[in-house]
Amino acid sequence: MTGRFSYRLIARDGGARLGEISTPRGAIRTPAFMPVGTAATVKAMYPEQVRSLGADIVLGNTYHLMLRPGAERVAALGGLHRFMNWPHPILTDSGGFQVMSLAKLRKLDENGVTFQSHIDGARHVLTPERSMEIQRLLGSDIQMQFDECVRLPCSKDEAERAMRLSLRWAERSRKAFGDQPGRACFGIVQGGAEPALRIESARVLADMDFHGLAVGGLAVGEPQALMLAMIETVMPHLPEDKPHYLMGVGSPDDLIESIARGIDMFDCVMPTRAGRHGLAYTRWGKINLRNARNAEDSRPLDPHSSCPAARDYSRAYLHHLVRCQEILGMMLLTWVNLAYYQELMAGARAAIAEGRFADYRRQVKADWERSGEPFTP
Repeated sequence: MTGRFSYRLIARDGGARLGEISTPRGAIRTPAFMPVGTAATVKAMYPEQVRSLGADIVLGNTYHLMLRPGAERVAALGGLHRFMNWPHPILTDSGGFQVMSLAKLRKLDENGVTFQSHIDGARHVLTPERSMEIQRLLGSDIQMQFDECVRLPCSKDEAERAMRLSLRWAERSRKAFGDQPGRACFGIVQGGAEPALRIESARVLADMDFHGLAVGGLAVGEPQALMLAMIETVMPHLPEDKPHYLMGVGSPDDLIESIARGIDMFDCVMPTRAGRHGLAYTRWGKINLRNARNAEDSRPLDPHSSCPAARDYSRAYLHHLVRCQEILGMMLLTWVNLAYYQELMAGARAAIAEGRFADYRRQVKADWERSGEPFTP
């Protein structure tokens, strides 16, 4: 793999940023939404479908891939890109969040985390060094430091303890990452809902030799207003010349509001999970295909969409598939949702480039208020 990792800020419109991340495996246009491929697959989608929607990068997960099929096995099979037939950039999460949310009998200390697998109860130890080793074996293009993520709300003492531990783990993660030409290592800002802790975390990480910085520990139960307030608190302390990544976020409204505050990269299971449960995200807001009102509705979700799943299938048919729990329904609605998320990002990039992001933001929100009823058959 030849070439280097770099970030170029192209334009600003208010707080919103238009940029491009260069990697040996291709460019990532920002703002960017990364479809989540936790276990080396974006659920219910073919890789070429994901690419055709405009996704420049997908996300894989250290915790899940270390449990199965195993990082060493993936490496022996040629690395994650070849394994999942995705030759484009991949970011891997460090596994810290999953250890917090999924692992059984977790024991945390300065060294790392000892836990039992949620799959078979087997005992594992995950440290900053092992997390980075797994990500290196997978061969991901952007690798995240190992951190501790706490649920909100939590006490200030708990937030401070986790933040300081995460900073110590950040140093160990960056050292373990070493020099991997063409690949990048991102630090993660923690600090719960405490502005002073968030600022301290951001400042310390900014002085480390990371290629980008992420804001972590949000979208874990707190209201949107608090999440946005933490972004506003942190943003002045993040380097302008590096990517800003908001982890695990979120709804279309979360994305638009976070872009307005300077975030460049996002990931979330929301569009794929919603698609598997009968919920469509469209220009006209959320549409629940389980609702009986769709049973005899011959209209498509959006006749003007570039996505065939939104344009060529009736709401009645989608309702039928969802109610019958047919796999095709999950596939079509996941397709609809990921297409909409990528269209939202493409629209944001174009608006920032033309200096009209504020108008774009207003129009997008106005369309959502139309609640899925923008046209007649």
